[in-house]
Amino acid sequence: MPAKNRIKEYIKDGYYHLYNRGVDKRIIFTEQQDYAVFLSYLKTYLLPKNEKELREKLDDPNIDYKTRDNILKILRLNNFNETLDLLAYCLMPNHFHLLIHQTWAETIDKFMNSLCTRYSMYFNRKYKRVGPLFQGVYKAVLVESEEQLLHLSRYIHLQALGLQGLALQTKQPSSYPNYLGQIPQEWVKPNQILSFFKTAQRRGYRYFLSYQSFVEDHKEEEVGLAIINKLTLEQRN
Repeated sequence: MPAKNRIKEYIKDGYYHLYNRGVDKRIIFTEQQDYAVFLSYLKTYLLPKNEKELREKLDDPNIDYKTRDNILKILRLNNFNETLDLLAYCLMPNHFHLLIHQTWAETIDKFMNSLCTRYSMYFNRKYKRVGPLFQGVYKAVLVESEEQLLHLSRYIHLQALGLQGLALQTKQPSSYPNYLGQIPQEWVKPNQILSFFKTAQRRGYRYFLSYQSFVEDHKEEEVGLAIINKLTLEQRN
């Protein structure tokens, strides 16, 4: 029987939890540069690519070889700005989580193949290794309700804030600072989730005045755990 979340059925205008970890649970982010490179790839794939401007630069007779080579590399890269939004992310030492919204049914597979292949090539080249970096094909699960969307975003950000605890001194790279207005990453789109917290709203049987209180002041109850168990790895990390 196929493992949970390995059979992927993609739909237009769907929300998905995408995740994967290192083969044999190995470390895939060894130092800060590795996190930075992975994030730079996300940025490149998700920000608009102005092909007209890039091609105009190529026509400049005074362009140097290095600049020309970089422009050609950018032009060859896939771009998903018009078909995919990244709502939340978290990078952990041996795995990552992405919460995305796609507007075209074929986007996710192309996006994840591009991202994981490119990062694997970088990692193997840097650390002089060969073979797969990730544990098989990435996992994907469809988010089917607003409640799931909210709980999943909290789960992802709690991972960054101390592996489901609130050891806030343990901070992994994540989209949480975007949600708190601390950093402006244009390629992260938190507004849809934040819109639920502009006024006090009922979620289940509790009230939350802000997204921060929803994440940091709320312990997982049975309903929340049941929702997350449907949207996460076969075994908790």
